Order: sequence, then C-alpha cells, then structure tokens
Amino acid sequence: MRNRIIALVAVLIALVGLFPAPAAQAQTATASDLRARLGYLLSEHVALAASATGGALGGRAPQFQAAAAALDANSVDISKAIGSVYGADAETAFLALWRSHIDIVVRYTTALGNNDQAAADAAAADLLAYADTLATFLNGANPNLPVAAVSDLVKMHLTSLKDVIDAQKAGDAKAQFTAIRAAYGHMDMIASGLAGGIAAQFPDKFTGKADDGAANLRAGLNTLFGEHVYLAARATSGALGGRQAEFEAAAAALDANSVDISKAVGSVYGADAESAFLPLWRSHIDIVVRYTTALGNNDQAAADAAAADLLAYADTLANFLSGANPNLPAATVSDLVEMHLTTLKTVIDAQKAGDQTAVYTELRSAMGHMGMIADPLAAAIVAQFPEKFGGAAQPAPAATAMPMPMPAGGQPATPATLPNTGAAEDGMALMLGAALLLLVVGGLALMRMRRSA
Repeated sequence: MRNRIIALVAVLIALVGLFPAPAAQAQTATASDLRARLGYLLSEHVALAASATGGALGGRAPQFQAAAAALDANSVDISKAIGSVYGADAETAFLALWRSHIDIVVRYTTALGNNDQAAADAAAADLLAYADTLATFLNGANPNLPVAAVSDLVKMHLTSLKDVIDAQKAGDAKAQFTAIRAAYGHMDMIASGLAGGIAAQFPDKFTGKADDGAANLRAGLNTLFGEHVYLAARATSGALGGRQAEFEAAAAALDANSVDISKAVGSVYGADAESAFLPLWRSHIDIVVRYTTALGNNDQAAADAAAADLLAYADTLANFLSGANPNLPAATVSDLVEMHLTTLKTVIDAQKAGDQTAVYTELRSAMGHMGMIADPLAAAIVAQFPEKFGGAAQPAPAATAMPMPMPAGGQPATPATLPNTGAAEDGMALMLGAALLLLVVGGLALMRMRRSA
C-alpha cells in the first residue's frame, strides 16, 4: 500500500501543471468564504470518519456503510472545492489522493478490529507518510503552502483521528468524544491556512483576508454550531440504540460545547452574562432530549408536545437575537432556527426508524445548514460592532451557497508557520457576547420555556 501511495503521488506531482489560474470569468469571492467552505467540509470529514469507524468497530454494519458512503460524498465535495479554484483535472487528481488516506484509515481500523497489531502499525506508519505526500502535492500547486507546515498540520489531523479510533477500539466512550472534539476543532486550522495561501496566490479571485477578525468570528461560530449538531446526533443515536455509555459521553461532550459557548460570552461580558446565556442554550437541548426519550418510549403525544416546544424555542431565540441586533429580523432568524431544529428532528426520526442511509443524508443537511445561521449572525454582529472586527462586515453567502460550519472544543495551539492561520475563539466570543449584552438587559423574561420535570 505504501508503495502504491508513493507511486500515486509521483504521478500527481507530475500533474501540478494541471493547476491553472482560475478562469477569468469566475466570480470574485472572499478569502473568508473559502475558509468557511473548506472548514465545513474538512470538519465534516472528521465527523463522518469517526461515525464510520465507530460503526465498523462496534459491529454495526449498516451504520458503517452509510457513514462511509457519506464520507466519500464529502470527499467528492472537497475535491470539487479544489476544482473550483484549479480546474477539473486538478479536481480529479486531488480526489484520488484524498481517498487514498481514507483507505489507510480503513486499513488501520480493520487491523484493530482483527487484533492485528503489526498491520495496525504498518497502517499508522503509512498515515504519517501520507502527511508528507499531501503536503508536497499542495506545495507543488501553491508555493504559499510550506511543505513542513502543511505536513505538520496534516499529521495532527491524522493522529487526532487515530486517537478517536483507538478510543473506539478500547470501548472508552469518554475518551472517544474528547478526541472527536479535538480532531474536529483542529480542522479550521487547516482550512484557514489553505484559504490564506490560495487567496495570496489568486488575489483577484479571493478578496480580503482569511484570518481577520470577521473571518475568525465566522469560522468560530460555524465550528461551534456544527459541532453542536454532530454531538446532538451522536447522543440521540446512542440513546435510541440502547448504547448508554455512548449516549452519556456524547451528551457530556454536547454540554461541554454549550459551556464553551457560554464561557466565550463570559470572557467578554463577565460571569453574569455567562450564567444568563447557558440555561437559554441548554433549554433547547433539554427539549431535544425530551423528544428523543418520547420516541424511544413510543409515546407519540409526548413527542408531539416536545416538537411543538422546539418550534416555540425558534421564536424565543429569534426575539433574543433581534432585540440584540437590529440587523437580525426576528422572522428571518426564527425561520433559520426552526430549520435547524427541524433538520435535527429529521435525523432523530431516521435514527428511530433504523434507516442509516437517511440518518447520514439528513445529518449532512443538518450540519450544513448551520452555516446559514452562523454566517448572517456573524455578518450582522460585525456590521453592528465594526471596531471589534477591523472593518465592515463581509456579506454572508447566499442561502444556496455551499454551507460552511463546525467544534471549537479542544483546539490545539495555532501554528505560526502556515500563512493566515488564525484563532477563531476571540471573534466567536465577541459575537456571542455582543448579542447577549442586550439580551441580558432587556430579554431575560423570554428565557422561560416549558421544560419537563
């Protein structure tokens, strides 16, 4: 396998000349757009890979097959993102190279499942070799992407994903979700560097910076919201599948995600703001748990009541945000939040029905939709507080554009060697805190929602 990869990269490096400048007629986008799109796709890659390996090691073949199919669809989408910049031939070359590392991950997982440590070690070595392969390929296409820096980031991705698989094999659900959050959060660091390097190569096509305050805000919010959906889906899957340890670990990770959001708020506006935000955010998770429990008990009346409360929550949160920021019309925000809750509900319904293909189709939709919430929120906050983000807001992408989300939990330190790699946390905290400032002053009464005993 390793020799095949080396041979493959030799061919691909020879194809570097296939990476032309973007077509002159292509529309101009922003570096922030590119970072957000890549960040969403790369973090989704981690999520789907973890679900696939979890299904394989857990003996859940339908889950493995559906997650693996979704993972390959994600690979195609990543290659199309490359092709949108460098052309169709580069898209084809990249897809083959990208798929090769997924093949190694499958080989590693299979070896663990067979308790074949020698084969597992060989696959792990090939993963590290792949980091240099991909870095060399990207540097050949774009000299703004240093081989050593890119290789280090790719190795961090691969080792963090390996940590997830090792925890799955060991049956340590808590360690699995700790590792998932770290692996998920790391991917924006790669997306930021790639977007910055591409924007530097093609400044006429990609305007602005990939790591300024507004871009960091957008990326951080996308990361947290996307992680929220994925962890919620993993928790409900564990609950409906009778995997109690998985449910408890995923639910704990989901609550840690909520705490991270509230701490970001508190880091700007203090402990009182942090304390006010956390129960509001947790309240809709409580309703999701109530809905899932009702489905598990085949109690349709209780499920319908919980579903109605989810719709009411959309208006509650929309009123909060609209009251905090006049750039956020309540009706529009309510529709977006309602779509989030509806798409998550659809995932849970598919889990209850045991339709794994539908689960992963709907999960991709639900995760992808979160960019449609994060982007306008970020743009509206930047427009409201331009002094905090270095200028006026960049326009959010159209609702039909590629969605772009995902998890800030457990992010490694940002390397200084890859161009335009920025930490998202400060912008994210400012965004959430800014929105909360007026909420705390004038909207606390809206926080009361029906909750089950």
